[in-house]
Amino acid sequence: MHELLEELLGEFSGVGYGELRYHERKGVNIAVRQGELEAANSTVYSGIGARAFHKGGWGFSSTSRLDRDSISRTIRDAISGARASGRASGKKRVTGLDKADLGKGRFGPEIDDPLSDHPFEEKLALVRATEGKVRSYPFITSTLCGYRETLDHKYIFTTDGARAEVFDSKPEFRLMGVAAADGRHVEVFESLGVTGGWKDLFERQPDELAESVARRADKLLKAGHPKGERAVVILDPGIVGLLAHEAIGHTVEADFVLSGAITEGKLGQRVASELVTLVDSGPSQYGKHAGGTVLIDDEGVITEKTVVIDRGILKSYLHNRETAALFGVRATGNARAFEYSDEPLIRMRNTYIEPGNKTLEEMISEVKQGYLLKGPRGGQADANAEFMFSVQEAYRIENGKLGELLRGAAISGQAFDVLQSVDAVSTEFKFDLGSGYCGKGQLAKVDAGGGYVRCKAIIGGRG
Repeated sequence: MHELLEELLGEFSGVGYGELRYHERKGVNIAVRQGELEAANSTVYSGIGARAFHKGGWGFSSTSRLDRDSISRTIRDAISGARASGRASGKKRVTGLDKADLGKGRFGPEIDDPLSDHPFEEKLALVRATEGKVRSYPFITSTLCGYRETLDHKYIFTTDGARAEVFDSKPEFRLMGVAAADGRHVEVFESLGVTGGWKDLFERQPDELAESVARRADKLLKAGHPKGERAVVILDPGIVGLLAHEAIGHTVEADFVLSGAITEGKLGQRVASELVTLVDSGPSQYGKHAGGTVLIDDEGVITEKTVVIDRGILKSYLHNRETAALFGVRATGNARAFEYSDEPLIRMRNTYIEPGNKTLEEMISEVKQGYLLKGPRGGQADANAEFMFSVQEAYRIENGKLGELLRGAAISGQAFDVLQSVDAVSTEFKFDLGSGYCGKGQLAKVDAGGGYVRCKAIIGGRG
């Protein structure tokens, strides 16, 4: 395949830029719900995506047929699309792409205990056993356990020099339990997701996850609700990651900026407390196995650590090669395509707030009245950075001490206002969203996290 792609790059002559991306994906998906097997499949598929850029216009085509004639036809279709798009577009365009740092050679993550060394039957047995352990608790009324893995092999060749062979390994494990009594019910989730191998994924053992889900479900079932108020809150790394990705990260993707996101024209301005440094990184930071790790993006660009907010000042957007040229900066390695039939889009990778200089215990001890919030449950955010996220656990803080556990909490606000109110960030750091995906016309595997963050926000509850 390497030799064929090298030869076929010559067919892009006559256009400004050409790109060939071969992608083979092997996947496993297993799910057990309430003791019943819901999914058990293993898949392998492959194909090639071809992109051309000519006089400001893009063309893209793909094929699952890997013979020379089919790939050649796909290239011609991409070229035709680029020429037509360049003529038809009336919006502001660049005629060339950023001359990025392009990858050459083999790239892949560090892997402890390859997933391929563990047979399908072992993975299925583990899912069944873990689901069964949660279901064995008498107060648990509904369960779901799932395992998924994605193994990717790519070649990314471009007419201006990228010659990258890329390997990737992303396993994930999820567990959910529902407890119910006297008309009340609560859902509790635990999940793991990494870039790496079997032992990298299961640094926390499945039995420990099962016990954690059941124990927390039992406690939450007996818990009350917080009242709605504006309060001092300490967000755990998972909620910090959700805030960094959903409410901030999307607003700094350069294509969204060009469409009028709230961050447009604000480079160099203060948008957060000086304690906040927010980063989106392709390589894994503060450890080796963050779930959104991308070493080479799908334009062949070597990825980097991109500081988006530096001590409160907005420093950078997230770019592909086209938007980098338009803004007069370097590409940040954020062009990503989920499958061979997808065109690369600007996407996040590992998004986080860097750790600070206080311990969690110190942060709690300094709060007269407030809440410690743990466990993101999803939510929504918009282009103006307004957000609302549900929270699994809320602990009341009174006079510097943790108090009662509460359930049914939600946090909301304007993300940049919330970041302006940050007065402490913990030394402890964790990536906590590695089992998640981001949707933006197509999926992307991402991760997010940070230290614990103390700030002010609106707590939703009862009363």
